[in-house]
Amino acid sequence: MHENNKYEKLFWSIALPGFGQLLNGKYIKGIILIFLEFLVNVQGNFNKVIFLSFHGEIEKAIQQTDYHWLMFYPCLYFFAMWDAYKDAGGGKKPYSFLPFVFSAYFVTVGLIFSSDFTILGILIGPVWLPILAVVPGVGIGFFLQLLMNKWREKRT
Repeated sequence: MHENNKYEKLFWSIALPGFGQLLNGKYIKGIILIFLEFLVNVQGNFNKVIFLSFHGEIEKAIQQTDYHWLMFYPCLYFFAMWDAYKDAGGGKKPYSFLPFVFSAYFVTVGLIFSSDFTILGILIGPVWLPILAVVPGVGIGFFLQLLMNKWREKRT
């Protein structure tokens, strides 16, 4: 297996959850993830929210967001990335799932607070705050992975 193959599958899952699974030959799983992505995207009004956010219309984006549906998106998104990466041969180190899990958690929390959270008086909104929340999620996930692997090495 080509070394970059796992990253190719990861990046296709970033583009659209389920694509990495299709490339891995996991067709049923890929189709289910693509279906779920479209379902949550449409029900959460996510494309309109993204469009408005990119145009700086944060208040309108917040009004268009269906938070009940969009709350599913981070877990679906990060699970699809992790699953495609792992099926392609990545994630061999113990606890390598932690950056994905903590990113999903932090993005979900960012979404929860996105309707009224400001930075320097600027309302961030339901797209930008969750994106910013990836950074501490990945950082804490990698840090915990490192700690748990060191602890595991000490015990053996």
